[in-house]
Amino acid sequence: MPRHRLTDREFNAIRHLLPKQCPGKPGRRWSNHRTVIDGILWITKTGSPWRDLPEQLGKWQTVYARFRRWTKEGLWARIYQTLLKRLDALEKIDRSLWCVDGSVIRAHRSASGMIPQSEKNDELVALGRSRGGYSTKIHVLCDGEGTLLGITATGGQRHESTELENLIASCELSLHRYDSRPEVIAGDKGYSSNAIRQFIRDRHIKPVIGSKANESRDANFDREAYRRRNIIERLIGWLKESRRVATRYDKLACSYLAFVQLAAMRRVLKLL
Repeated sequence: MPRHRLTDREFNAIRHLLPKQCPGKPGRRWSNHRTVIDGILWITKTGSPWRDLPEQLGKWQTVYARFRRWTKEGLWARIYQTLLKRLDALEKIDRSLWCVDGSVIRAHRSASGMIPQSEKNDELVALGRSRGGYSTKIHVLCDGEGTLLGITATGGQRHESTELENLIASCELSLHRYDSRPEVIAGDKGYSSNAIRQFIRDRHIKPVIGSKANESRDANFDREAYRRRNIIERLIGWLKESRRVATRYDKLACSYLAFVQLAAMRRVLKLL
């Protein structure tokens, strides 16, 4: 049997979050949700084309159609947000340190062609040209234990510092109360600017951001917190173990981000 299936415990954790077919609704009976999700997770991990889906995991047309429908409906984001809230209730979200970073994802040629290429259109589909070629850049927010808390996607040429506000806004946990905010947000030198540091301080959070060579050093810089920042680099490495995350094959940014959330979901389910 194919690998990468959900365990009974993992499926039971999300079973009640899946859509239910209304009795008497016209149309054929839905394919089993668990089989469909196993098929989507197999695609996520292996990076294979949809047509190569093993027969034991259902017809590829059915699995793909369910993936696209649930992506449009925002189901993956709702499931992930619910799982994060459970982790938070179990006090497994580390608020002593949150980290931000970005990573360039090379786009396969199959990702292009959705709309005519132009600077404006590339922003719409989160594709662009960077030093690494045609690519997407994912912007990631995580806690001190490597749990994904927020993610956005832009063209590969977009600088991390320009996306920080959107990234903080994408956090799946509410930051309205002071006690729900992290003590520290750490980032590398790419985020070094007075405006970004002030943006973080305005939210009563301590910024720990490396200084560039042409900037004066902060005498009170928290080196210990900055050393812990490598957790976000490890998280990005863990996510890229799923080949559908490591390379972008999808024309739509929402589909690509759904695969990132699915890869992160498998990690969170292991913590519950």
